[in-house]
Amino acid sequence: MQAGQLTLDFEHRPAFGGEDFLVAPPNADAVRWLDAWPDWPGSALVLSGPAGSGKTHLAQVFQAMSRACVVSTADLRESQPPSYLGDAPAAIVEDADTLIGKNGLEEPLLHLFNVLRETDRHLLMTAKQPSARWGIALKDLSSRLNAASQAAIGAPDDALITAVLVKQFQDRQLRIDTDVISFMVPRMERSFEAARHMVHVLDELALKERRNITVPLVRKVLEQHPLKSDN
Repeated sequence: MQAGQLTLDFEHRPAFGGEDFLVAPPNADAVRWLDAWPDWPGSALVLSGPAGSGKTHLAQVFQAMSRACVVSTADLRESQPPSYLGDAPAAIVEDADTLIGKNGLEEPLLHLFNVLRETDRHLLMTAKQPSARWGIALKDLSSRLNAASQAAIGAPDDALITAVLVKQFQDRQLRIDTDVISFMVPRMERSFEAARHMVHVLDELALKERRNITVPLVRKVLEQHPLKSDN
């Protein structure tokens, strides 16, 4: 059977760059929260999950559906009221836990929280950890984060990684035997980035060596790029 013949029972959601986001059990709760916008119970939502779980892609889905403003570190450092928001109905702060911890931006984030709440707008934050684990020192910001809704994204499981690999190959118009996919999945890092990287490297190498993508070629790439899942 060819990869293009596999039946993948996942919903596709549009995102930026002409890509789709595959909705599956590890991210289904987060997708339900995004679908509920703008009827969130509060003004903020934290999407937390490990690296490679698709947080950025979900943020892109949310930006496409909501016309949200993506807030940068430079934006947060503005001392005046955040004019960068414009008339956007929502704002997105990615890697919020890392951004705050490394840049000392607790006060600016609290200011952003307050402006959005006062103007009846929303804030989406992505992070590796739930906000309760961010070690926030500023009491008012800690209170805002404690009141924020939380959605956890799990690491992609085998079924989702299989679907991502198949879609990546299909997008490149590559027909791959299912034994190639079956060989790849348990031997590679279980993340969206690793799946995209593997398909890109395999495509480039197959073109260079003028050969089909087969198990021996995958083995060669894995030996050169030893990406092993920790799960």
